[in-house]
Amino acid sequence: MTSAATNVQVPSDWDRGGLPAWTYHNEELTEIEKEVLFRRHWQLACHVSNVPNPGDYLCFDMVGERAVIMHGDDGQIRAFHNLCRHRGSRVLPNEQGTCKRVITCPFHGWSYGTDGTLRNPAVPDSLPQLDKVKHGLKPIELEIWMGFVFIRFKEGDQPPISELMKRHEAEVAPYLPETMVPAYDSIWSQEMDVNWKAVRDVDNEGYHVPMAHPGLQDLYGKHYVDEPMIDGTNRSVGPFTETDGRLWSVKNYKKILPDRPNLPAESKRAWLYLGIFPNTVIGFYPDSMIFYHEYPVAAGKTIQRGTTYRYADEDRQLRVARYLSERIDRITVEEDTQLIKWSCEAMQSSAFDGIILSDREYGVRCYHDALRDRIPVMNEEQAPAFNQVAAVNAAYGDRKAAAVAE
Repeated sequence: MTSAATNVQVPSDWDRGGLPAWTYHNEELTEIEKEVLFRRHWQLACHVSNVPNPGDYLCFDMVGERAVIMHGDDGQIRAFHNLCRHRGSRVLPNEQGTCKRVITCPFHGWSYGTDGTLRNPAVPDSLPQLDKVKHGLKPIELEIWMGFVFIRFKEGDQPPISELMKRHEAEVAPYLPETMVPAYDSIWSQEMDVNWKAVRDVDNEGYHVPMAHPGLQDLYGKHYVDEPMIDGTNRSVGPFTETDGRLWSVKNYKKILPDRPNLPAESKRAWLYLGIFPNTVIGFYPDSMIFYHEYPVAAGKTIQRGTTYRYADEDRQLRVARYLSERIDRITVEEDTQLIKWSCEAMQSSAFDGIILSDREYGVRCYHDALRDRIPVMNEEQAPAFNQVAAVNAAYGDRKAAAVAE
């Protein structure tokens, strides 16, 4: 079957249900998600342009982990745990900044090089002999793709970012993402009183666009295409409608947006989004690029974080176009925030008995299947007994291992 809205192949007979309601408000499950999905999957920390010079750093906290992205004096970008080897203090307390050759812990003054090696512990005569590498800042796995800096706190089964994103490189390369620079001084973040999966559920389908997002409907309307996840990534694209636009932002954006000679014809008048499991979206626009992601603090509390990057040669016309695209996006986020809240609230209602997905929401089902595959306890229609979620999840893994061994 082909969905008329997306021209995407959808199975003729598929399970239109979603995750059970309990998975959106269970604290034990949230702790498993933090470990399995967030510490062991790639997370987009920033862009190389956020740390352009030796000594520049950016700090990034997530699910109890504290990372520092550091541009070393040798020109290499590395990631470390923001954790002094002495007493565990943050060695860099600010969100971002510049170190002049040495990182000094504000607690007792232990110092480290920008490559993470231990330089000088305070009062060394009072300590045993310490190895400069072994007792240096603990490294975090890091990979750079098209200028974006990805980190992974713990080893997982997700492939390297270069492999994961390989199928998208040809489409993304004309945007010249490595050359873009921050549009703003810092990366924004906001706290949301919802489960993080509710954010993904709304973001993983365009079925709601005609009703909920007048701006996006005016911008690209029926041309919008959502593709289901393939090997950990998914793609959505919205070619602009041929009309001038009715809404002020859309009308003027289409009118003012200049031609970008670096882009092929199909990208000059379209917005492209790439999703990376479990929680990241990168957007490529003719005037800019963005990223955003969300991660759990608790079952009912989420942090959403992101920023915008611009062309380094941005002139006044392109800057105005970017302002208008950001305005369209900002209004869309406000509209989505309300939908996310309502959807998440429903999961605790006595009247809620599951969802019924449209063919235009097949991507939501694919995403939920990916979650179930990695955390199989989500297959349980009812929540396991208190303090038993991890045990039930582990039992699924034991059964799977036994089946493979037979």
